[in-house]
This record gives sequence, structure tokens and C-alpha cells, in this order.
Amino acid sequence: MNTNQILRVVGTDYKAMTKELCTRAELCSMIPAKESKIAIKPNLVVAGPAELGATTHQGVVAGIIEYLNENGFKNLVVIESAWYGEDTENALMASGFDLLLKEYNIPFIDVKKVPSHKQDCCGMELSVTDAINDVDFLINVPVLKGHCQVRMTCALKNIKGLVPDDEKRRFHALGINKPVGHLAATIKQDFIIVDNICGDLDFEEGGNPVVRNSILAGVDPVLIDAYACDKLHLKLDSVEYVRLAESLGAGSSDLSSAEIIDLRSEHDDSLPESSKVLDVAYAAEALDACSACYGNLVPALLQLSKEGLLQKLDTKIAIGQGHEGQTGTLGIGNCTSLFDTCIKGCPPSKEEIYEGLKKYIEKA
Repeated sequence: MNTNQILRVVGTDYKAMTKELCTRAELCSMIPAKESKIAIKPNLVVAGPAELGATTHQGVVAGIIEYLNENGFKNLVVIESAWYGEDTENALMASGFDLLLKEYNIPFIDVKKVPSHKQDCCGMELSVTDAINDVDFLINVPVLKGHCQVRMTCALKNIKGLVPDDEKRRFHALGINKPVGHLAATIKQDFIIVDNICGDLDFEEGGNPVVRNSILAGVDPVLIDAYACDKLHLKLDSVEYVRLAESLGAGSSDLSSAEIIDLRSEHDDSLPESSKVLDVAYAAEALDACSACYGNLVPALLQLSKEGLLQKLDTKIAIGQGHEGQTGTLGIGNCTSLFDTCIKGCPPSKEEIYEGLKKYIEKA
């Protein structure tokens, strides 16, 4: 397929839809040789089923595996890591990927458990897993969804799962957009299948899925993400890492020159606008906060707002590595351990945050 093309199919048989996309894209012709080592990178960021809107559906990866096997490609591996503070094994089991890999006899590499190396990523030194050293062809399988810090996550940001936990934490200290842009511009995605089935419009950890039963395919991650921004009613410039990756040569964001091809019939995959995060973000003073920590804070804030308690909060909530060593009134996570009130954890769960903040508000 051409770099300016995005294939799109709608339905509910996700495995068949994915195989249809692979066939139409002529995926076989893109892979160097039958013996090539092919890595499949899904999104298993948290321990939860795909139906909650955070993780890749099993059927999509099953469709990729069956298509490749039926065409003589047997050297496959699935590679991924859950977000900082989550056990990848838990994410595998909660999503059912442990059974999927067993069914197809596909090895799995947990990035958290293998060595990494320093790599020059377009002028920025970052740690990258050794597991991709001998990969010949990378298939990225992100979920199109919202993100509580960078607004949107899809093809480019999904590559963050290929760095070790310490580096994930450092990404936020560096300002998450910059390292994501540099990493995504360095690690080449050879083919992209986007799970656009029921992603959450606000949170990368899911919980509020919006069903649209669509799957996309393309070869340009920047174009894919530009399309995702458009569907989420986001201005491209509001998602900084997309523009940065484009400037570093990762692809083109020019949707005016894109060819969107519906495989069955034209359909509207537009999404409703959502601003849940913005409605409560005013309460937090986030400085270099990790996604896991901030992602657990937002649902707690929404629940408190729903109960009429958030409006009674008398101080900003500090969160993030930028508060380490500082003092203050109210903080979330171990980074704010010197604050008068600190809800400890790395990260604390959303339940712990909710209970801690509720107790603070009621006491005040």
C-alpha cells in the first residue's frame, strides 16, 4: 500500500476484518523474507479486558497471526510491557493474551524482564529494549484512544512500550512529548493495524469505552496519528509529539493528501467530543507526572466532582517528579512524600487516591 493510504473496515468479526486489511494491504509483499523475524506490538498498558477501552483486542492480533501463518511466515513474537507500576503478566492474563499466545504457540517478550541499551534517537539518547535488536519487521497494533496528559495516543506513542520502566519514568521528567517524538522517529514501524473498536476518549487506562467497531491499517504512523487527532476533534498542534515526530522524518501529517479507503462501504467513524479530563484538571498541579499516577488521579477527581466534594477542595493537588524534595500541603505519590498530606504509592491506586482525597476534604 502507499504511504498516503489508510485502509478502514467496520464490523464485529475482528479477526476476519484484520485478515481482510492485511490482504488488501498486501502485507506479505512488505516483509523481506519468509524467515524474517516479525514482532507484533499490541497495547497492554494495564490489566484489563479490551472491552474497557484501553487494551488491544485479541481478535485483531489473532487475525495478524493467522494471516502471516497462512502465508508461510512462522517466525513471530509478541513484545510489550505494561505501564510503570503494573505487572505485564497481570495485563496478559486480564486481557486474555496469555491464552491467545498459547493457542497459536507464539513466544512473548516482556520488555520489563530483558536488558536494554542506550540508543541515539534522532539526537536524543534513550534506553530501548534489546528485544528489538534482531527484529526484521515490526507490526504496531495500538488502540486509538484519549490520553489524560498528551490528549491522544495511537501509533506513535504505542512505541513507548519498548522502553524499560526506568526510562518510562524519565520520559515524564524530560517532558513526555519530546522523548516520545524522538523514539517514534527512530524505531521504524513497518506496518500498523489500529484497534479503533472501543477506545476510551479520555483515559489511556480505559473505563469509558466508546464503541465504533472499526479497524484501520497504514504504514505512516504520523498520518495515522493525524487521522486519530481529527477523529478525536483535536487540533494537530495540541498533540506535540506528532508534529515533533513529523519534523524528525517519521512521516507526514498531511490529511489533505491522504486516501481513506473503506473496504466494505463508506461509514462515519467520527467520535463525540469529550472533555472529562479538562473538567477536573484545574485541581491538580502536575509537574512531570507519570501517566500511571496521573491516570489514577483523574478518575478519583471525577468521582469527587460527581459527589460535589471536589468543589470544596481548598488547595491544589501536587503530583509528579517535579515535586520531589519539595514541601507543600497536599500531594499524590511518593514524589510528594515531604508534603503535609501525601497519598503514598508509586503509583497509588485510584481507590487509594479517592479515599485519601475524600478524607482530606471532609477533614478540612
